[in-house]
Amino acid sequence: MFPAERPRRLRRTEALRRLVAETALAPDDLVAPLFVVEGLNEARPISSLPGQSQHSLDSLLDEVRALQAVGVGGVILFGVPSKKDEFGSGAYDHDGIAQIALRMLRDEFGDELVLMADLCLDEYTTHGHCGVVRSDGTVDNDATLQLYAQTAVAQAEAGAAVVAPSGMMDGQVGAIRSALDGAGFDETVILAYAAKFASGLYGPFRDAVQVEIADGGNRRSYQQDSRNRREAIREARADVAQGADIIMVKPAMTYLDIVADFRAALDVPLSAYHVSGEYAMVKAAAANGWIDAMAVAIEQLTAIRRAGADFVLTYFAREVAEELGR
Repeated sequence: MFPAERPRRLRRTEALRRLVAETALAPDDLVAPLFVVEGLNEARPISSLPGQSQHSLDSLLDEVRALQAVGVGGVILFGVPSKKDEFGSGAYDHDGIAQIALRMLRDEFGDELVLMADLCLDEYTTHGHCGVVRSDGTVDNDATLQLYAQTAVAQAEAGAAVVAPSGMMDGQVGAIRSALDGAGFDETVILAYAAKFASGLYGPFRDAVQVEIADGGNRRSYQQDSRNRREAIREARADVAQGADIIMVKPAMTYLDIVADFRAALDVPLSAYHVSGEYAMVKAAAANGWIDAMAVAIEQLTAIRRAGADFVLTYFAREVAEELGR
């Protein structure tokens, strides 16, 4: 080996490694998913998501204060109503739990952190699907778009700076952009779940939002097929053309190729969702003493950033931010 060819020189000390690091991970690269449950009086731990809770309004406020204090860039809110119906009316009810929580957080924090709202119906429907279900059990795409539009306006009125449609309906971004603009919310940002795959990694999340798909069903007819890579880019380009300001890949770790593809093909901000199953696997392995959870969490989140994501939605947001701030 020639003397000049010694990459290890740059790895000799921690200070050198920091200086030449190609990818950075900071607290403001992280967004924390949070669950607020109607009628709850105190935080309730989620057994399949160790360290995470379903929140009351009071505990939600305390948690967001803690997240802001450690520099987390934003939060994304999921509402869990006390009553569900066939059309998920709680999602677009002015006095639905998510809208009540959004108003509370807007009044407390204003624009000091980015306040996002997941935009879907599954938490609010009796059947657990992301839209209006026909008599034959299939989801009616166009009827669903009308309810997404109503939900977007309700969330924007309540104070969401960003609405995040996650139902994977065709045309959802265009319908939402039109509704927001028509209601005077042309400054509200749309973060589109442009590539949300039909994954086996969502189980703990469904525990958190108390969703069970009717009759043992699934969402493969509208979420993307994990075998398809080119289709994901087509979906993302369509969302950007319809007015998406930010796009997302979900899940993150098992779809880093898609994250990299999006970064190469598109010039809008890009995010990825390090989902509940990805989080829970790290926690479970750490509980058995097999891995160092914090080391693996930082490694995985850095990998998502390295693949091209500008920010990451992750249940690790608070504890990683605390670690990075030490």
